[in-house]
Amino acid sequence: MKTYGLVGTSGTGKSYQANSIANTRGISCIIDDGLFIKGTKILAGSSAKKEKTKLSAIRRALFMDSSHAAQVAEAIRAVNPPSILILGTSVSMIERIVQRLELPAVEEMIRIEEVASDREIRLAQKQRKEQGKHIIPVPTFEVRKDFSGFFIDPLRIFRVLGKGKQIVTLEKTVVRPTYSYFGRFYIADSAIESIAVYCAQNVTGVYRVQNCEIHSQEDGISINLDMTVFYGYPIHKVLEQIQEQVGNEVGYITGLNVLAVNTSAKRLVVPKDMPLPAANPDRL
Repeated sequence: MKTYGLVGTSGTGKSYQANSIANTRGISCIIDDGLFIKGTKILAGSSAKKEKTKLSAIRRALFMDSSHAAQVAEAIRAVNPPSILILGTSVSMIERIVQRLELPAVEEMIRIEEVASDREIRLAQKQRKEQGKHIIPVPTFEVRKDFSGFFIDPLRIFRVLGKGKQIVTLEKTVVRPTYSYFGRFYIADSAIESIAVYCAQNVTGVYRVQNCEIHSQEDGISINLDMTVFYGYPIHKVLEQIQEQVGNEVGYITGLNVLAVNTSAKRLVVPKDMPLPAANPDRL
């Protein structure tokens, strides 16, 4: 196994550049902020960006917790990749990670200045300082398995390589960690309920929302909605549309991981201008 190191001070865009470097050099796996990543999947570890303090985030990134280090080391042995890229803020940090994960010594250290322009580095530093943006070099659906909340937006980047014009798609996730410069924030259940009710009531066929409940769990939230719907609409389709619309909007607006949207039609309302269907004598 060949081990590479990518060195750069905090906020200079290492995680943003990681996939590009791996693709260019044929590196199959990445170690970044406590995670073991292969391609577009997180195979092991826990993100330092979910930690509540900067100190605990540093400890997580350095694999100071023995069980965390053992889990990742075992996953690396199972995959046995031909090469691996380790991200760190200094050479000594990368060397400590190598030691904790029992990896071969680093054969090549890559400086962020070698792969990113001054303009790219300055932009990354500005976004980190002013907006608290951090990048995780895997798609959002993978990151959501690791922690809920603090998502800003996914990134999809297209790059053309070589003379053959081969297009490579790189997916990344932009997050704001718990320990970010803006401090902690909370979203009350009542605020989430208001969003869910508003979205549900805008679905065609819905008369009104009778009840909305939010159930919070460690890995996300579930939403229960009781509805009154208009007679004449296919109820199952109305409820499916509510599930999709509420799940998408609540997830996007709050950044929370929506585990389930449970909908139930409790009552029917017949519009005043709609005649009631004639009784079927066979059912009497």
